[in-house]
Amino acid sequence: MAKKSMIEREKKRQALVEKYAAKRAELKEIATDESKPMEERFKARLKLAKLPRNSSPTRLHNRCQLTGRPHAYYRKLKISRIALRDLGSNGQLPGVVKSSW
Repeated sequence: MAKKSMIEREKKRQALVEKYAAKRAELKEIATDESKPMEERFKARLKLAKLPRNSSPTRLHNRCQLTGRPHAYYRKLKISRIALRDLGSNGQLPGVVKSSW
């Protein structure tokens, strides 16, 4: 189980990303638009830099929904390999068959 503080920190980052997503997209569009004057694009870049760092989606880290584990994460299932194995062994995942040899 991951530390509660790390799980909460990730939730806080996720909230910031969602809060600033529209503003970031708007500023990035202005900054990359070649038809706009150079000063306007530069100002957009400065405003983008003023936004909180944790509002950037690249700072998010995928974590298991059950345990909070950051490594060995399956995107489709949103759980880690260990949680997947436990759920499969207990017969709680439909379509997953236990095997042993």
